[in-house]
Amino acid sequence: MQKWLFNALFLSIAATPAATAYAKSSETQALPAGISFIEQVKADNPSEPVIPYRKYTLDNGLTLVLHQDKSDPLVHVDMTYHVGSAREDEGKSGFAHFFEHMMFQGSEHVGDQEHFRLITEAGGTLNGTTNRDRTNYFETVPANQLEKMLWLEADRMGFLLGAVSQRKFEIQRDTVKNERAQNFENRPYGLVYERLGEALYPREHPYSWQTIGYIEDLNRVDVNDLKAFFLRWYGPNNATLTIGGDFDIDQTLAWVNKYFGSIPRGPEVKKAAKWPVKVDSDRFITLEDKIQQPMLMMAWPTSYNGAEDEASLDMLAKIIGGGKNSLLYQDLVKPGKVVDAGAFHDCAELACTMYVYAMGQSGEKGNLKTIRDQVTQVLNGLEKRGVNEKELEERKGMVEANAIFGLQSVSGKVSQLAAYETFFGDPNYLQQELNNLRAVTTHSMEQAYMRYLNGHPSVTLSVVPKGKTQLQAAKPNFTPAERKLPEHQKIADEQLDIRRPVDNFDRSVMPQPAKPVEAKLPDVYEFSLANGIKVLGTKYLETPTVELQLILPAGRRFEPQGKEGLAALTAAMMGEATEKSSAESLSSKLDVLGSTVHFNSGLYTTTVSVTALAKNLPQTLAIMQEKLFSPAFSETDFTRLKAQAIEGAVYEHQRPNWLAAQTTREVLFGDTPMSQPSEGTKASLESLTLADVKAFYQQFYTPNGADVVVVGDIKQAMLTKELDFLAKWQGKPEPKLSKFTLPKEGKQTIWLVDQPGAPQTVIRLARQGLPFDATGELYQTQLANFNLAGNFNSRINQNLREDKGYTYGAGGYQSGGREVGLSVFYAQVRANASVPALKEFIAEMKKMSQQGVSDQEIDFMRLAVGQKEALSYETPAKKAQLLGQMLTYALPKNYISERNEIAATIDKATLNAMAKKWFNPDDYQIIIVGDAKTLQPQLAELDIPVKSFTPTK
Repeated sequence: MQKWLFNALFLSIAATPAATAYAKSSETQALPAGISFIEQVKADNPSEPVIPYRKYTLDNGLTLVLHQDKSDPLVHVDMTYHVGSAREDEGKSGFAHFFEHMMFQGSEHVGDQEHFRLITEAGGTLNGTTNRDRTNYFETVPANQLEKMLWLEADRMGFLLGAVSQRKFEIQRDTVKNERAQNFENRPYGLVYERLGEALYPREHPYSWQTIGYIEDLNRVDVNDLKAFFLRWYGPNNATLTIGGDFDIDQTLAWVNKYFGSIPRGPEVKKAAKWPVKVDSDRFITLEDKIQQPMLMMAWPTSYNGAEDEASLDMLAKIIGGGKNSLLYQDLVKPGKVVDAGAFHDCAELACTMYVYAMGQSGEKGNLKTIRDQVTQVLNGLEKRGVNEKELEERKGMVEANAIFGLQSVSGKVSQLAAYETFFGDPNYLQQELNNLRAVTTHSMEQAYMRYLNGHPSVTLSVVPKGKTQLQAAKPNFTPAERKLPEHQKIADEQLDIRRPVDNFDRSVMPQPAKPVEAKLPDVYEFSLANGIKVLGTKYLETPTVELQLILPAGRRFEPQGKEGLAALTAAMMGEATEKSSAESLSSKLDVLGSTVHFNSGLYTTTVSVTALAKNLPQTLAIMQEKLFSPAFSETDFTRLKAQAIEGAVYEHQRPNWLAAQTTREVLFGDTPMSQPSEGTKASLESLTLADVKAFYQQFYTPNGADVVVVGDIKQAMLTKELDFLAKWQGKPEPKLSKFTLPKEGKQTIWLVDQPGAPQTVIRLARQGLPFDATGELYQTQLANFNLAGNFNSRINQNLREDKGYTYGAGGYQSGGREVGLSVFYAQVRANASVPALKEFIAEMKKMSQQGVSDQEIDFMRLAVGQKEALSYETPAKKAQLLGQMLTYALPKNYISERNEIAATIDKATLNAMAKKWFNPDDYQIIIVGDAKTLQPQLAELDIPVKSFTPTK
């Protein structure tokens, strides 16, 4: 199962990177009036995970943290406000998150929707997130755009309310409702955390409701509630501004002082009191959902973020349910008693929770009473069994490595600094956190187990298919207290204490960027091994790490007809035991090294991905060699993984977006290999045998046609030596792709997939597209689509999301593979807006195809596309992706420069020709996934044939 469900649904609590070797020093530079220096932290040892920074405060209380990193020409800006859903009043749930949306709607000196447009135009990316305890806004841009970013952030901190209108309020309220419907109500298992929060916490506890909030609360507030929320929590004294990247410190201090220094303080904000809870007896609750696999979720209240025993609880969760050596995997997953199981410790500012989950098989085998008894037996066994030193050292090895891997991106480092300052008042808290993890002992973990889990009451949630309550773990015995909503007290305009900055400059003048930065394309070296394997690599010296990928010609396109899913199942088998070692012993060795070796199948290839600290690369490659050349292919492993693959397909095939995607494949590609789901169908998976896996391995795991990509701290000569085992590899000839003919696309039809009672409808307009090209017609079409559906400010997204409030987001893309391509426009809309939304799609596409792009849109596209390359190659993963694409499509080393030249010079006539050819809505098939009973009569008015469709599962 490879955690297919919980990677998608649940928070994975990983050990947090921490600093171990640093030095604090005093400030010697002259500072602008109004800024005070607090401290500076430098890294004493380059091989140790520490994030250097300087910390300042402004007279108005704003905290400023600067991290200078000149390795790439970019900056990352993060503004974190210490306010999340935990600061909301009862009856006003979801307000912190709702307000996050409003912060992107323009301010007094920034026009409506201009925030997204300006940053996209600058070649940057941006977003905002809200959780229980904080809200942050962040952008990554080319380094020459820093002043503009500070101007933007300051304008919405100091001048938001003058631009807030009732209409903006209503539109964003609709957007939040669509977000809740899409990500919670119309998603399998989407309401799990809402139900658990209501059962774990009393109604007055702010963690009893989710950050998204309740619709009834959003419906009863008005625009002045929003303004009051801003005035209470969005003062500079409740915020931390963190900047990382390639910038001049003195200049940045001057800019920060200029744009933020005059913003008045807000009301004082007291630190929230810790509020861990206890449950007095076992509580059982049940959620009936549109799912097929019953799921058990158990929750124990524990401590709070920063508590003395937090690290021991984090480690304990990994022992219980983190990886192949965990207790739940060994006792329940490996014997096939459950499809998947695990544990994690979810820690927040006020309280933490230990979660243990188990997924049953679809059908009557997934009886949660039996599964709960099995889980309880595993947990109870810890009291006698205890924790051993070997298990602890394995977890610590991975923690140490994660600390170093966490330093690979400026955005990651900035996010850590911002979070540590917000919650602990110490950007260098990673030092304390890593020390806490290193101090964990088997005894401290056993103490944590006894203090919070052993014999202590928990909340048990049973998620069962609708009408199948006989599968629940126990009859529900707990009902949350009724929500008693206080009477809504309207806030009059005169009650709002508006604070306005007083400046000596004109804020309406937007700063202009310095000269454009130049993207630093990685210097690439290449050579071939003795057996012909091509190697493409680049040095990366910012962290002592290596990322290596072996790309094999063993993808889904080589699966025999009727054996779909074979490539993925073979890759999964490669992660199991070898002829020499058990899967558990190999996993243990990798954990101690802090390394990973994974096999992942794709459409054309299977990739063996290796990550390691540079010093541990030889030992890691030895494990890779053993896995690659000596798989055990045991019948027991095969039986388990096949069952998990079938259950994984069952899960995937119930998601609305999967139904839309699979319908698209079958409608456009007919009875060809391109129409098959990547995970296979239930029938194809059931037909697979161990002999099939062995044959696929023998035929397609071959060096002929294989490539290697390497990014990291290793010299070419040493790399050649380390890859000697691959150079000696001999195998079958490079496989050839079978030929097929795509069907001709017929008359436009609406293909309706029924999802009874769905609160939202998935809409797709799709047609066959072009195979991949880096600089040809496909790329030109992508440029033409940029303003139609290719960015947040595109015509379609602005129409459906920002103007109409139909959806949480709408867009479109043109993608190409080796053989075929797709052009798709998509959205998930509220059910009662399905047909109006479809009409808007058709109208926008028709307008673009007939009238083309405007001069202003061309200018916007040129700036946005041309500048974004500065952000494209920062991390090893991004560099590896670039090198892999170059190998896959035999691209020249300068192809990025060629693309930039095309974006900078393509003329209006060419863009309009692409729009006319590719965006005519009449050329598109229409896929609708929603409640057919209500949709059928509405769709009839469109004068387009409607056919009911059920995709192959």
